[in-house]
Amino acid sequence: MALITLENVTIAFEGTVAVDRVSFCVERGDYLVILGENGSGKSTLMRAMLGLVRPRAGRITYGDGLVKNQVGYLPQQTAAQRDFPASVEEVVHSGCVNRMGRRPFLSAADRARALQNMRLLDVEGLRRKAYRTLSGGQQQRVLLARALCATDSLLLLDEPVTGLDPAATEEFYGVLRELNRVHGVAVVMVSHDLRGAMRDAKHVIVMDRGLDYCGDAAEYREKILQGTVNAHG
Repeated sequence: MALITLENVTIAFEGTVAVDRVSFCVERGDYLVILGENGSGKSTLMRAMLGLVRPRAGRITYGDGLVKNQVGYLPQQTAAQRDFPASVEEVVHSGCVNRMGRRPFLSAADRARALQNMRLLDVEGLRRKAYRTLSGGQQQRVLLARALCATDSLLLLDEPVTGLDPAATEEFYGVLRELNRVHGVAVVMVSHDLRGAMRDAKHVIVMDRGLDYCGDAAEYREKILQGTVNAHG
């Protein structure tokens, strides 16, 4: 059973259709990249998958043990967020909020989970440092650790390498590769970085409000090489 399934999802704002009759599913261990021009509906679609936007038509369902508040999310960072006045540990702990329910404080299990994810993302040594003092690549590792506190199975990433230098970008993709291949975490990524994002992708979606393409990533790469489809990013 799929972790998340979209069936004929349409999203509109003030009468303007942003996403039109989109259908696909994400399986456990998948690596899906969503491509498209600005304004094509990529980020809106991701927000709908998180339950932050209600479709006007169609439906989004969760399965295989996944519930809506157990999806890890790494949004695009703004300048204000990069300058957030908190420690690394506090940022990572905030990813446990949905698991807390009505508890006012983190449990021992929550703290252990956060520590485990900081170790996994190699930021445990930074836990007492101010988040705002970290490099862009370190901040993205911290945010991934935070996202993993919310999920064991599905990460949604919105333009995660924007603003990173080439070395930090390569490092970030390597972390995602390990999470996907070694730990079995499904990855859904919105990206303009066609070359980098597609390297490890198993499936690809190309958006233009509806689906221009939805299928196997290797097949899509071959179509680009053959010139039968245009590269999108």
